[in-house]
Amino acid sequence: MIVIDFTIFLACLEAAAVAAGFMFWYLERPQRKKELFLDPKYIWFCTVCTYTYINTKDYVISRCPRCGGYNKKS
Repeated sequence: MIVIDFTIFLACLEAAAVAAGFMFWYLERPQRKKELFLDPKYIWFCTVCTYTYINTKDYVISRCPRCGGYNKKS
């Protein structure tokens, strides 16, 4: 027969209750959809290395982060 101390039994029971509560909370929480909105004026296309990148500064000329070439927004 397996002998277990009463305090160990209560600790295991409490840990199981906390784990069950956490699992219930995790499965029942509302899932938020992350929608990203990006204005097309911030999307740049490098004419030198054909790299597409995002520059949120509102400039007419931008520098490509990959090759360092200058690009003009048309």
